[in-house]
Amino acid sequence: MDNLVTAIEAANHRIKALDGGVRETPLDESPALSTTGGARLLLKGEHLQRTGSFKFRGAVNKLLQLPVADRERGVLTASSGNHGMATALASTLIGIKTRIFLPEAVSPMKKQAIERFGAEITMVPGDSGAAEVAARKTADASGMTYISPYADLDIIAGQGTIGLELNQQCADLAAVCIAVGGGGLISGIGSYLKAKQPGADIIACWPEGAASMYHCLADGHIHEVEESETLSDGTAGGVEAGSVTFPLCQQVIDRTVLVSEAEIAAAMRRLAESERWMVEGAAGVALASAFRVAADYPGRAVAVVLCGRNIKLETFLKVIA
Repeated sequence: MDNLVTAIEAANHRIKALDGGVRETPLDESPALSTTGGARLLLKGEHLQRTGSFKFRGAVNKLLQLPVADRERGVLTASSGNHGMATALASTLIGIKTRIFLPEAVSPMKKQAIERFGAEITMVPGDSGAAEVAARKTADASGMTYISPYADLDIIAGQGTIGLELNQQCADLAAVCIAVGGGGLISGIGSYLKAKQPGADIIACWPEGAASMYHCLADGHIHEVEESETLSDGTAGGVEAGSVTFPLCQQVIDRTVLVSEAEIAAAMRRLAESERWMVEGAAGVALASAFRVAADYPGRAVAVVLCGRNIKLETFLKVIA
């Protein structure tokens, strides 16, 4: 874990030195969302990051470290949207040809954004797992470099720069609530905060019906988990066999919370009412989980990572109606 902390600190300098690169996002307390006698809720605004999600951090860090020969051959990846958008923009800034494999159920808004950033798109029948398999096979056949959405230490180090910022922005964190998909985000943030603020609880958050990593951790091994449809499409999908995130999650997660679709929607609605912010379902998962645990941290600082804003307008309007 010490090596990962060092990698995160190096990544923080690297990704912010790039012209048009990663920006530091604010950490602001929300008095309206902080409950009387409960925690002080601090909102980490990753929805304000370039491309609208935290994924830009990991993509920039990974691409900046590619050898020249790999850059010249180009890269490809698979994504349900946010990682694809991040990789597409990062590739444009750095000057690397990129091909993105998308599941057929991807949000049209996210697909259009990837196209605007100039990446080549390949649609794949099935879910995000099928897109990952297709992308890896193509990478093996073509010699292009495959960029994992989460199962890569350079990606994890990039996402971990959020933990570095949290440590700088609040020296007395009681807990941090983080939505979990493949585990890259919580692995990075958790690893850094365990080294710098070991007293802070790292709280892993999932939708009840789409919690693959939760069930894998509970069973002690990675396996296929059936998931149902969820507002948190950014965290949906299984965990890649052999993923480096699995042992990291085992090390850094202190608490787990599963929330209902109704709780996710209610959290997104409350955030829109109080802060005038539109976020995607994964951010709603983290906020809904914070509401669940707030009473356990009376008067103390609990950070909520608002991981993204890339949600279809019609879906968001339906949620808050």
